[in-house]
Amino acid sequence: MDSQNNKTVFKLLLLISITILMNSCGDDTKKSNEEVSKAKIYPSDVIPFMDKWKILLGDGTHVDDLVNYQKDDFFYVEKENGTNWVVYKTPNAGITSRTSKNTRTELGEKAHWIPETGGKLTGTLKVQHVSTTGHATKASSYSVVIGQIHSDEGHENEPLKIYYKKFPGHTKGSVFWNYEINTKGDNIGRFDYSTAVWGHDFSVVGSSPTDYPKEPENGIALGEEFSYEVNVYKGVMYLTFKSEGHKTVKHIKSLIKSEFATREDVPEQVKKVYANREKGGGVEREMAYAGEKNYFKQGCYNQANPGSTKSETYGGDIAKQYENGSYAEVWFREATLGEGITPNK
Repeated sequence: MDSQNNKTVFKLLLLISITILMNSCGDDTKKSNEEVSKAKIYPSDVIPFMDKWKILLGDGTHVDDLVNYQKDDFFYVEKENGTNWVVYKTPNAGITSRTSKNTRTELGEKAHWIPETGGKLTGTLKVQHVSTTGHATKASSYSVVIGQIHSDEGHENEPLKIYYKKFPGHTKGSVFWNYEINTKGDNIGRFDYSTAVWGHDFSVVGSSPTDYPKEPENGIALGEEFSYEVNVYKGVMYLTFKSEGHKTVKHIKSLIKSEFATREDVPEQVKKVYANREKGGGVEREMAYAGEKNYFKQGCYNQANPGSTKSETYGGDIAKQYENGSYAEVWFREATLGEGITPNK
């Protein structure tokens, strides 16, 4: 009888010990998972304004809540020499937005504002890659848009697009910005006026699909850091561009009073670049974008596509595009979003 009781007690103690050990392992596993999750760095950890944005990725994914969100191969964090960078990456062909043929992994501001109210966007970044395929005669080839103001009314034009562009074989690329003329009437066409920051402007193209213009002497290389500030205050846009080793560049452009209200005012650059789009001549409405709802965009808006720039897309296979240089990739380490402020002229 005593022997039987001893066996029962032993089995009970063994069962209790196994249960305690299993629970302990479970706690350790749970703790380990929590530590791994905590160690993971999201874009919202690097640039904490992500709650003010939504995003469209190059595979067509829409996401409205970007806090603790990332997606491999499109929107994630890369650490380089101790610095965390938010990576925006998108192929030449994927799923695009309603109003564009170009793919993007790009933030879109949730709030809307009119130029008279204004707003401010900054970014410190480096472009790591642009498409290596395209036709040199097409102005959008080999380029990516890294910041925008987009109208949500009227023609849904873009008062501002900040570009980086580099031709294949060149070491230096160009940074420039385009203002889209907010034309009077319907079905007039779309016309951008381009202003160089470092290097060439939008209108500088090759003489044939494979002949490139001269490399810019004061350009920006892939992987070279620079920053921009877009400050819209009381209807006027103040732009500031900075990069170590380059002259700081500032420009001012009214968004509420047109400089292009007559055909005489429309620059020759515009008439030349868009000669094939002329439909009786487009001029801007006198009040430009006054009273129109606008919002900021930031990230990687790839300008290469299989249509207008004849860029290679490997049948739309994203993995093959990434493997063969048919993509754009932009890294941001800092960015801010806020109200427009009195400019330092």
